Amino acid sequence: MNETVQTELKKIFNGRFSTSESTRANYARGEDTYDPILSKAVVFPETNEEVSQLLKLCNEHKIPVVPFGTGTSLEGHVVGNQNGITISLEKMNKVLSVNAEDFDCRVQANVTRKQLNEYLREDGVFFPIDPGADAALGGMAATSASGTMAVKYGTMRTVISGLTVVLPNGDIIKTGARTKKTSAGYNLTNLFIGSEGTLGIITEVQLRLSPIPESIMSAVCYFPDLDSAVKAAQEVIQYGVPIARIEMLNKDQMEISIKYSKLDNIKASPTLFFEFHGSENSNNESIGVVEEISKSNGGSDFQWASSPEEQKKLWKARHDVYYSVKALGNDMKVYSTDVCVPISRLVECISWAEKEVQKLGLTAPMVGHVGDGNFHSIVLYDPDDEEKQKKIRQYSDDLINKALELEGTITGEHGIGLQKKHYLLREHPDNVPVMKSIKRSLDVNNIMNPGKIFDLN
Repeated sequence: MNETVQTELKKIFNGRFSTSESTRANYARGEDTYDPILSKAVVFPETNEEVSQLLKLCNEHKIPVVPFGTGTSLEGHVVGNQNGITISLEKMNKVLSVNAEDFDCRVQANVTRKQLNEYLREDGVFFPIDPGADAALGGMAATSASGTMAVKYGTMRTVISGLTVVLPNGDIIKTGARTKKTSAGYNLTNLFIGSEGTLGIITEVQLRLSPIPESIMSAVCYFPDLDSAVKAAQEVIQYGVPIARIEMLNKDQMEISIKYSKLDNIKASPTLFFEFHGSENSNNESIGVVEEISKSNGGSDFQWASSPEEQKKLWKARHDVYYSVKALGNDMKVYSTDVCVPISRLVECISWAEKEVQKLGLTAPMVGHVGDGNFHSIVLYDPDDEEKQKKIRQYSDDLINKALELEGTITGEHGIGLQKKHYLLREHPDNVPVMKSIKRSLDVNNIMNPGKIFDLN
């Protein structure tokens, strides 16, 4: 990055441009296993126009750009570029409009899901997509995030109706509409959802909201073994029960979570966390069916979280799973991977994964959004133990192969980033050339998050 570019950037950003090592280090990676890579500088735009000016300048001088939100991604999406600039969107954090009567809103990219729901709490609506981390909504759009409530409310692809995107040449485009449906031309909104910052920078997101349920009821149910728990979840979905969340934690993860989150009166057994949203009558009807299915698979009586405070504590324990594993040792790293399979194949895939973990001697508790066939292995390891890392790589490779054998996908919600590029070639060898063609068309100079999702050259 030459002095001319630096001078221009300082002029545009007026103190919101930094080349200090400490700042660059803070924006050099996400919650992944990669060593940080420091970009040449970090900039902090506040408007679409500033992002546009920046990308025009970077495109002209062929300077790589890495978009950065809250840094909660797990696959290397925001690892810096040693020849480029990291764009932190943290100052683009305003809720722009809320239309409660139409169940929609528009936000800047770095509004987080918790911030949005706090803003909406008096309006009778909420934003339901819950990936666990308090991620930025622009980043959630860029990685096509989902999370614990996808079984009822869908994924980011379901709830996004439009985007504002700044293209690599600096053009600002708005996709989609506020309406419930549109058939006006190519679906560019879905092109940018899941593009991981490789086609442009998402600066605004138009979201669909949901009414706050009349009744929310949460419970846990224990099972004698993991297969029984997963089979119960599978049958709940196949029966068509309208449930908001079904989360699975295996015995190892329950032991870790009980200790880390200080859970009272909770057992260390394979467990399903249930949550029901609806009217009191409809919830009671659904609960009756789910209790019957659970008991037929050896499940215990439901243990209820009756108050909002107990519900919050229960789900916080589920969301803190990553950090609970990380806290098991000093100077340890955590490798988290996810796959997703058709619901009818879920028992086979999770059973295989648990046996494989035991065979390899890994510390790798499992959690899953089992209502939609998606589960995660969270592997703890010593970064100096090369033999253990070889076993982790073997497990990851074999898990991917198993998921593909079962007609699943290599990632349900983490995305590709750096970590899963070679796996993407296994799942979609025919699609990757098309993706590259789209990338070359929109990003002629390959400045947008180069090296993520696939290697262009």
